Amino acid sequence: MKMLAPPRPVAASPVHPARRMRLVATGMLLVMAALFLAARATVHLHPAIGFVQAFAEAAMVGGLADWFAVTALFRHPLGLPIPHTAIIPRNKDRIGDTLALFLRDNFLTPAVVARRMQRLDMAGVAGRFLASPSSGNGRLREGASRLAADILEALDQERLGGMVKGAIAQRLRAMNLAPLIGQALEAAMRDGRHAPVMDGIILWADRTLEANDHLIRQMVHDRSGKILRWTGLDENLANAIIDGLRRLLADMAQDAGHSLRLKAEEGLTKLAADLQFDLEMQARVARIRDEIVDNPAMQRWIDGLWEQARSGLLRAVRDPGKAMAGRLGEALHQLGATLQEDARLRLLINRFMRRAAVGATATYGDSIVKLVSETVRGWDAGTVTSRLEHAVGRDLQYIRVNGTLVGGLVGLAIHAVDTLL
Repeated sequence: MKMLAPPRPVAASPVHPARRMRLVATGMLLVMAALFLAARATVHLHPAIGFVQAFAEAAMVGGLADWFAVTALFRHPLGLPIPHTAIIPRNKDRIGDTLALFLRDNFLTPAVVARRMQRLDMAGVAGRFLASPSSGNGRLREGASRLAADILEALDQERLGGMVKGAIAQRLRAMNLAPLIGQALEAAMRDGRHAPVMDGIILWADRTLEANDHLIRQMVHDRSGKILRWTGLDENLANAIIDGLRRLLADMAQDAGHSLRLKAEEGLTKLAADLQFDLEMQARVARIRDEIVDNPAMQRWIDGLWEQARSGLLRAVRDPGKAMAGRLGEALHQLGATLQEDARLRLLINRFMRRAAVGATATYGDSIVKLVSETVRGWDAGTVTSRLEHAVGRDLQYIRVNGTLVGGLVGLAIHAVDTLL
């Protein structure tokens, strides 16, 4: 017969330190009460029991007084609506406002932030990290990378992507391309860099003519009269046209000073000038530019550009080691070395960071304070009470323990004085 395995013991959840001390303080109070009752019942047996009774009685009074004081901070003792009890739940909003004002007056003032930033060398820290990232805090670097990745993934991709793609399209539309194209064309012709392009066009025309000579033959045949077709002269005429065109292209390819080639260069020179100075030509180029930007294929290209950039950013922040490699890593290393060596640059960057922090504090300090105040106001009284009690409840329970012991000692001392007198 197969034996069933004994059930595993369920691990008890750890007791919160504040709750543990509350049990200790309450247990001491109950012990003092039991000790008082026992001493009172047996005080006639021996005079020393009177000291025990006095200690237990005073300890019980002190413990009860401190229990009432501690409990009154968080709730009504025994559920009774005694005045000036449940202080924290009743004053939750005032506590939030006071905390917000304390934060504003002691931390979020431009003067405090400026003094703090004055002691920080942000540019030096950044320079040391960029110059030698492997020697930095690995946990800090990984945490920052994880935070950056989480921020990128948490952002609304449609809205953020729309903003980025809209900015790219707006930037393209704002570019006056005609003068740039004209200057590039003029510089290319001045340096002779247009010659290979002309040679390529002539070669392309020759190959195109060779591949499509049957079209010329068909056109000559269709437009020739019956006599030419009957005598076969249309074929001779077509061959003459094709040979003449190919000979013309060959001459243009071999002779850089060919008249047709010079004519083409003259047209390119005029085009370069028109692109730079002719408003009508510039408007025509602008219309073509806008049509290209609005083309669905161009929009898909911009979408792909954004996705590639976002994916690259995510890969970089998820793996900071790879991000610091390659040309980007070399540039960042060089920037770090410059920040370490150039004291004037560090001073300028630190001054900018300080002014930015002070400006942000002056602009958004009140908003942060308002956020703290409204957050506390939004909490229910039970949440505030529970969080504060968990935060300081352990120390408050020590007050109850100390009150019990001190009260007992005071009662013992008074009883001793009464006995001696």
